[in-house]
Amino acid sequence: MIARTSLAAVVLALALGAGFTASPAQAERLIVSVSNHRVTVTPNYSGEELVLFGSVEKDASTPATRTSYDLVVTVSGPRADMVTRRKERKLGIWINTDSREFLKVPAYLALFSNRPFDAIASPEVTRRQQLGLNNVLLTQRVGPDYADVVPNDPFRSAFVRLRSQHGLYREETSAVTFLTPTLFRTGIPLPGEVPIGTYDVEIKLFSDGALVTKTDTAFEIVKVGFEQFVANSARNNGFAYGLATAFMALMTGWMASIVFRKD
Repeated sequence: MIARTSLAAVVLALALGAGFTASPAQAERLIVSVSNHRVTVTPNYSGEELVLFGSVEKDASTPATRTSYDLVVTVSGPRADMVTRRKERKLGIWINTDSREFLKVPAYLALFSNRPFDAIASPEVTRRQQLGLNNVLLTQRVGPDYADVVPNDPFRSAFVRLRSQHGLYREETSAVTFLTPTLFRTGIPLPGEVPIGTYDVEIKLFSDGALVTKTDTAFEIVKVGFEQFVANSARNNGFAYGLATAFMALMTGWMASIVFRKD
């Protein structure tokens, strides 16, 4: 009897504990959408800008003292393994001396907010919520290990800098505009060399330095026309695509030799 009573008490305590540790109901929720959920890339595509817009919807449990918000939008494109190489000049020639592989990192990464990240939350929160390029996890293969090193690691810094130069990594801390205390918008610039694939958009709402709620949406970038035919051929019929490419290269070289031949 004692054993059964103790077991019942433990079960009751666990149930009560689970009830007390459960996440409280959110007092706000985010309603968001993007201006275009399907971006088509044609041969003359040179980039465009999508618009993300939304609102903060309050309910009866929203604290009356909560009158201002901060918003952080993170857009991440298709993931892939990428390599960053270090070049050094030896005997007058630039050669690759070392490299670092980044594993399953976003090909496109953008973070937008209404004010600087360090003004939105504490350093601990910004690290945990990955606010800012310096805090986003970019896993590397370091020898036999996998890790994300400190932001000032030279390979990581070079990788982010090179992606940023092409407009594929960006951070803008005044890009989100609150049109009213609860209505907001921001632009999502897409450069001409934007990768094809699905893009995830995560929206986080903060107040007084704490995460209040979050939501997500997505859009995709696809090729159409001849570019889509070439991409599908390369993906689905690699061998035939390789033969056709080699044949076209030979024909181009042969025609050039005839046109520029000197009699």
